[in-house]
Amino acid sequence: MRARYAEPTYLRSVTVSKPSNTHAKPKRVPLPVYSAELRNLQTELVAMQEWVKESGARIVVIFEGRDAAGKGSAIKRVSEFLNPRVARIVALPVPTERERGQWYFQRYIEHLPSTGEIVLMDRSWYNRAGVEHVMGYCTPDEYRRFLHQAPLFERMLVEDGILLVKYWFSVSDTEQERRFRSRLNDPMRRWKLSGTDLFSITKWVDYSRAKDEMFVHTDLPEAPWWVVESEDKRAARLNMISHLLSIVPYTHREPPQVTIPTRPAGSEYERPPRELNRPVPDITTTLGKPTAKPKGKAKINKNAKKATKAEAAKLAPEKAAQQAAQQAAASAKLFV
Repeated sequence: MRARYAEPTYLRSVTVSKPSNTHAKPKRVPLPVYSAELRNLQTELVAMQEWVKESGARIVVIFEGRDAAGKGSAIKRVSEFLNPRVARIVALPVPTERERGQWYFQRYIEHLPSTGEIVLMDRSWYNRAGVEHVMGYCTPDEYRRFLHQAPLFERMLVEDGILLVKYWFSVSDTEQERRFRSRLNDPMRRWKLSGTDLFSITKWVDYSRAKDEMFVHTDLPEAPWWVVESEDKRAARLNMISHLLSIVPYTHREPPQVTIPTRPAGSEYERPPRELNRPVPDITTTLGKPTAKPKGKAKINKNAKKATKAEAAKLAPEKAAQQAAQQAAASAKLFV
């Protein structure tokens, strides 16, 4: 039997127990404070990006955690102002039939960074240690092989010069369920909720055990796991970005001096008439204004109402006579 790696100190107090529904939700970071600090951190991320580009560094940042733990929103804040030619997001779909016949790590290798690139992985090869293992999408042998090969694979990456950073976003059972319900009622985020996500609620303890086992085998000195407490997404994003900046050995590079040239005064170019173009309709001119009813239609409705009243006035005497005759006939029957 293969020897297990030494258990990290932050895992020694972990005990597997039934999820608690009494988890206290922490107070959120105030929005003004969050926005100001996020802007500062994102400015530093741009500086880090320039260092990566000029130095030829290669960085892989892995975002793992339970469903709805805040991985995607953290990646969004990290990449928001970065150059997509330098920093790119990798979020692979379910493997194809051909990929299932490959070495498990093979489909991830082609997405590793070249010099001067940053790769942000929204889930990674650790799918095998989590969802694939818990949901039975891989065999026990494949799972054991992964726990053996993952440290070897990651050591190869680090030895070749890649900076590998691994984050686990931790969220409680009650907060996860709250976020699931929020997605269920939000048409813009409903797509984030899959059948596997919902079924994971019934597998909470299984996922907890799988996460603990994964940490034991893959928490390496060269590529340790960093746990991001994610009950408050704002705090999680700030803490994660701040930590990433602290472990990347970047230095500020002075941007090149740029002088905007003066546009030439004259030109022989004559723009074609705008009428020849096919413009996109401008909907902004009607935003916030009440919808006006067509005047012609309003006149038609008024005339129709007048005509109806006139016809009713003409028919009134005839209708009154008919009603009188009916009443007389009914009275006559009473005395027969």
